[in-house]
Amino acid sequence: MARGAQRQSAAGIWQTFNESPTAVKAIFAGVFINRVGAFLNIFLVLFMASRGHSPAESAAALGVYGVGGVLGILIGGMLADRLGARAATVFSMSSAAVLTAALLYLPNYVLLLAAVALCGLVSQIFRPASATLLSELTPESRQVMIFAMYRFGLNLGTTVAPLLGFALYYLGHRRYTLLFWVEALVALLYALLALVALPAKQKRSAAVANEKATGSYLEVLRDRRYTLYLLAAFFNTVVYMQYLSTLPLDIKAQGVALLWYTVAVALNGAMVIAFELPLTKLSQRWPLRISIGTTFALVGLGMASYGLPLGPVVVVLGTLVWTTGEVVGAPAVFAYPAMAGPAHLKGRYIGSFQFMFASGSAIGPVIGGALFTVLGHRVWPVLAIGSAAALLLGVTAVRSVADTRQPTEDGAELPAAEQLLAEERSPLATETS
Repeated sequence: MARGAQRQSAAGIWQTFNESPTAVKAIFAGVFINRVGAFLNIFLVLFMASRGHSPAESAAALGVYGVGGVLGILIGGMLADRLGARAATVFSMSSAAVLTAALLYLPNYVLLLAAVALCGLVSQIFRPASATLLSELTPESRQVMIFAMYRFGLNLGTTVAPLLGFALYYLGHRRYTLLFWVEALVALLYALLALVALPAKQKRSAAVANEKATGSYLEVLRDRRYTLYLLAAFFNTVVYMQYLSTLPLDIKAQGVALLWYTVAVALNGAMVIAFELPLTKLSQRWPLRISIGTTFALVGLGMASYGLPLGPVVVVLGTLVWTTGEVVGAPAVFAYPAMAGPAHLKGRYIGSFQFMFASGSAIGPVIGGALFTVLGHRVWPVLAIGSAAALLLGVTAVRSVADTRQPTEDGAELPAAEQLLAEERSPLATETS
């Protein structure tokens, strides 16, 4: 009993990492190498232009890639529940490897556009599958910390990728052949890592298997409280993305040196990488509603503060405020979907959240740009209304972790993650590929 309680307790960074299964560590390694090698979305417009296509055609290719990625997340959530993380990840990464390399050799724009769309789609299928397995293999008291570690690998890889990409571009004599082949090989490496290190899909009882077969995203939408959470996540993401779109427009319009925009972006990245994991050691013990509500509130407050007379001090202080919100609560925001619904729909709950996050990321700059065109510097308080909506919806939607527990055969309640681990320890548990 004491050992079970110890396994359930929240823990620090190294204890959580050391006590995690090999498959969890493989996911951390996989997401890092995947993001380090994610050059296509950074260089796609430049690559298309180098092939003689117009600026409009090049920008359209990036848009098609983004749309494919959003659809890929939805498909990934379905495949996570139906096929398991290993099969979904191997399919995702091996397909992305082939399509990325193929871009170098396709002869016309139509084929390039089709390949870009498919590449965007398949390259995102692994994300819900990875997050689903990560959650299944982690006790619920450590979910926030484990997703903070997942985000650390993702953010670190995303930070390194542009630098490595430019180095490969110049190493390849300012051509894209080496760049895209390296990305293809990185994707293939992740596929091989998943094949070796991730567990095969677990056999389940007939009842659970039937639930998996009949479950759908419509079931997720029937969960009204979780649907409110999805809307909250969307509104928060729309506001969050304004630092990449509306903020530089306003800085330029107000005559502030663009140096301060680069300082703001660098400050955000440095704070997230340096402080998110250490602070999660404390915030993982907070009620989820408090962590998530704090994030939504501080993001809105930080963005609203840009509405003050804009200058270097306001840019830096505003960035400090909303980045603090990200550091304190983003791991809880990303962990909650894995704990919000029944085990047989875990992949779809995660996939629907990632879909809303990706949609907000794509639509947010468009909304901000349109509002800025009309309102100018007065746009910031209006955008903050989105954060107020996210805060209200979020604190209303979030359930306590106890409400997500699943009954065992003897009537006791057991967290979904512990249920899976108990099955894996049982001598009757078997695997199937």
